[in-house]
Amino acid sequence: MAILKADEIRDMSEDEARERLNDLKKEIVEEKGQIETGGFAEDPGRIKEMRRTIARIKTVLNEKE
Repeated sequence: MAILKADEIRDMSEDEARERLNDLKKEIVEEKGQIETGGFAEDPGRIKEMRRTIARIKTVLNEKE
């Protein structure tokens, strides 16, 4: 999943943004689960990027309300 900028998120519909939000949350759970089972993250910075993108999406959704 690509990291999204605020302008890209604003151009999306609300449903599409919520769908991306759910996808990112699932992806983070999978990455953390892989790490907890003794594995390692291929790209450790990816979790941080996903968390920031989730925050951006939530911020834009709150702006629309």
